[in-house]
Amino acid sequence: MAEPLIELKSVSKSFGSNVVLDEVDLTIYQGEALAIIGPSGTGKSTILRIIAGLLAPDAGEVYVQGQQRRGLIEDAPDPVAIGMVFQQAALFDSLTVAENVGFSLYQHSKLPRSRIRELVNQRLEMVGLAGIGDRYPAELSGGMRKRVSFARAVMSNPDNPEESSAVLLYDEPTAGLDPIASTVIEDLIRQLQCTEGLCNTYAIVTHQDSTVRRTADRIIFLYQGKVQWAGNVNDINSTDNSLIRQFFSGSVEGPIHVVG
Repeated sequence: MAEPLIELKSVSKSFGSNVVLDEVDLTIYQGEALAIIGPSGTGKSTILRIIAGLLAPDAGEVYVQGQQRRGLIEDAPDPVAIGMVFQQAALFDSLTVAENVGFSLYQHSKLPRSRIRELVNQRLEMVGLAGIGDRYPAELSGGMRKRVSFARAVMSNPDNPEESSAVLLYDEPTAGLDPIASTVIEDLIRQLQCTEGLCNTYAIVTHQDSTVRRTADRIIFLYQGKVQWAGNVNDINSTDNSLIRQFFSGSVEGPIHVVG
């Protein structure tokens, strides 16, 4: 059995009277690609933020490589680094692409600027964006901005390899993209997983059928605050679970309540 990197045990989270997560158990294993799916508003992005240490659960426990986290990531470092790719790329508009990708190294490393530029160029080439370092985010398409955010997420300091992300979290990485741009992003996610020396473990939140099928090995389905189904991606077409069948068919008829 692969080593558990992340474990959530009976994690609950509410916003006011809205219970988003209700005693959720979740494990992310070393080397796996996990998709977290479900209707809108069911806590998928919330669970990513809890895993990343950006949000604290109201109840339950979070373990990173067997060590229980106390508070948020800013309170104490995890035993392994966790990177996050946000839905809207979250680039700094006033910085160039190269400055965005190298931001953490400029801020927190003692590397010379020439070395940082070299590392930035390597990461941009890796995501298929060589030669655009001098551009600003506003000059890029949505798909290009996503790829820049990927390059930033896998940026690491060669002097401190232990700071490299052991887990990547993708929040709706193909949202708002056309089918071709989505395919580019899906291929890139798998490519980064298979690239030696980079993070090979990730969890992805998505609504898109193609993204689930092309980027995930294992799936959990969140609904009404709980994990309602878990299985391998190959189980999607064979399961009798009515929630999964409705979700992937897009039918308005079924146990999932249609909001509005």
